[in-house]
Amino acid sequence: MGRARGPRGPTYHVPFRRRREGKTDYRRRLKLLFSKKHRVVVRKSNRYIRMQLVSTDRFGDKTLVTALSSELMEYGYDGGKCNCPAAYLTGLLFGKRAKEAGFDEGILDIGLISPVHGSNIYAALKGAVDSGLTIPHDPAVFPNDERITGNRIAAFLQKPDIADMFHAVKDKITSEKEMKKGIEETAG
Repeated sequence: MGRARGPRGPTYHVPFRRRREGKTDYRRRLKLLFSKKHRVVVRKSNRYIRMQLVSTDRFGDKTLVTALSSELMEYGYDGGKCNCPAAYLTGLLFGKRAKEAGFDEGILDIGLISPVHGSNIYAALKGAVDSGLTIPHDPAVFPNDERITGNRIAAFLQKPDIADMFHAVKDKITSEKEMKKGIEETAG
């Protein structure tokens, strides 16, 4: 029996390293780059959710704005950092920071994550859209409000304070945005 042979010969094309490692889908990346918009990059680990506004030029990518779900503790959120309410609040915080930095639009980049409707990735997108960013999307992909507010988690854990904590943190993030906007209007 002979050995199984892989691609060989002078015409064999070695894929890019990040493609071989399964880290980058270059076809999707190229489509995003041709849009000539800043990319709203959403990445999820087992512990946190990260959102970044990334600009691309010929020298590489530059991160312009970042929000991490671990920063929600500063606003009084002490629930899980990778669940649906945390994803929404991270998106809201990201959108607030992007608007303060002068960015109004972007295009969603979820990388190699499977686009599952109603997932935490789309909860983060909903938070960014609710904060005022213009990102092309289909509203059907967003999770329902019961998941976003944490009512399902509260019912499962029998802790009604989770939904209350969500609303308190959401109010802090949005009121801080409105407060800064009011200060700028009175000063200007």
